[in-house]
Amino acid sequence: MKSISIILLVIITFVSCQKPIEADLLVINGNVYTVEDSNPKAEAFAIKDGKFIEVGSTVEILKKYTAIDTLDAQGKTILPGFIDAHCHFYGLGLQQQKIDLTGTTSYIEVIERIITFQKEKNLSFITGRGWDQNDWETKEYPTKDVLDSLFPNTPVAITRVDGHAMLVNQKALDMANISIKTKATGGEILQKEGKLTGVLIDNPMELIQAIIPDPPMSEKIQALKDAEKINFSYGLTTVDDAGLSPDVIALIDSLQKAEELKIRMYAMVSNTPEYVEYYLKNGVHKTDKLNVSSFKVYADGALGSRGATLKQPYTDKENHFGAMVIGIDDFKTLAKKIANSPFQMNTHAIGDSANAVVMKTYYEVLQNKSDRRWRVEHAQVVAPEEFEVLNNNLVMSVQPTHATSDMYWADERLGKERIKGAYAYKKLLEKTGKLALGTDYPVEHVSPFYTFYAAVARKDLKQYPEGGFQKEDALTREETLKGMTLWAAYSNFEEYEKGSITTDKFADFIILEDNIMEIEEDQIPNSKVKATYVNGEKVY
Repeated sequence: MKSISIILLVIITFVSCQKPIEADLLVINGNVYTVEDSNPKAEAFAIKDGKFIEVGSTVEILKKYTAIDTLDAQGKTILPGFIDAHCHFYGLGLQQQKIDLTGTTSYIEVIERIITFQKEKNLSFITGRGWDQNDWETKEYPTKDVLDSLFPNTPVAITRVDGHAMLVNQKALDMANISIKTKATGGEILQKEGKLTGVLIDNPMELIQAIIPDPPMSEKIQALKDAEKINFSYGLTTVDDAGLSPDVIALIDSLQKAEELKIRMYAMVSNTPEYVEYYLKNGVHKTDKLNVSSFKVYADGALGSRGATLKQPYTDKENHFGAMVIGIDDFKTLAKKIANSPFQMNTHAIGDSANAVVMKTYYEVLQNKSDRRWRVEHAQVVAPEEFEVLNNNLVMSVQPTHATSDMYWADERLGKERIKGAYAYKKLLEKTGKLALGTDYPVEHVSPFYTFYAAVARKDLKQYPEGGFQKEDALTREETLKGMTLWAAYSNFEEYEKGSITTDKFADFIILEDNIMEIEEDQIPNSKVKATYVNGEKVY
């Protein structure tokens, strides 16, 4: 016993005489949700060289470490930096320079905003985004007649909120050589009484996009910086941009390397033949800030514009099934090609028919391959039989605010039975074990707090409906937090470098004004970010 006491005394003396370890930043007295099952709560952590080097109690951290900077969190809630698993970061930035048509309650209001914007800017090509005819008293698509009379010599192209429909005027149609004889595949060019209405759905929009002038480099850079500022203000430290060109990806990479852009990005490459061949030839590109290892493919359109592909006709449009924007044979060929590379395949699938094609194709081409984590983006309407082919080789990437935005009219499109398999996040989670959560902004709002609320409460910002929309598919707060952090990181093959507050991961974290894990449910959307850190550096 005497010898044991002497050994203990020596150990205590040695420890007490040890020189404190030098860190760059100590954060103490926090209410830390680590999102690590083995150590879910903590009070403090130490950061060195942009990474967490220890997580524990305030007493432990202060005893073991010293640092030039120490942050007393004063009991505030600290979370890993949020990850938006599906958004359009660059598109959000560009939107800041265009007409914002979100929230318009009528076509008249759309026209008024266009007139006001054009008076200020005097653009040679008018563009904007955000209108949604489902929010108007008259829920039919608008026509180009008013635009033609107001802007006979200036092309106008305004995109629907979901990005899957566009209204253009005659000048734009003429510039794109679109006429009544133009054939549409993978979408529609709407006509009425033998004349073009000016509405294009899905693939035909590319004809207009091809004539819209490319913004100058200064505007592209500003767009990226504007988007970063907005994202940091909401606690987003990593974003998954769902569809970019190689030149924009190269610009992002150069800005990150120059420390002019600090947000982390998982950039999905848009599915065009030349982009796919370029990256298959050159391989995955990965840095601490940028991950280019996936292709974004569109299987179908959107439910709101009736472009989503359904197994049975739309309930509110006879003999209309929507349309695949890629041929089934082409999709399978592409899937096989990507399966033989290190890249992920991330496919937009909204309707139950499109989801069936995507899930079954994934299942077929990945049968002898493990841990590929191919993603189904949106997975909005899934037929009962498709739930049976789901497995943990697939990742469902869903956006909870889609459910609360679409719930007013989704049953009109789908009917009372089919709606039961729509926005079924709990069922998807039970089948796959993980869900990656995002917003799809600028289709929806950037705020991850709206995402959190829609996931757990299944209500909109007016707290409607009282019991929640199809509440059986709500997620718990713990599941939602994981979906916005660790599971989102997993969907990017980045769970060992981010998504939780633990040793050796990037020191990306946020401090909140309120504790979203405990406050009243209906207060969640009002939550605010007090500070955002990337690599241990305060960026907001």
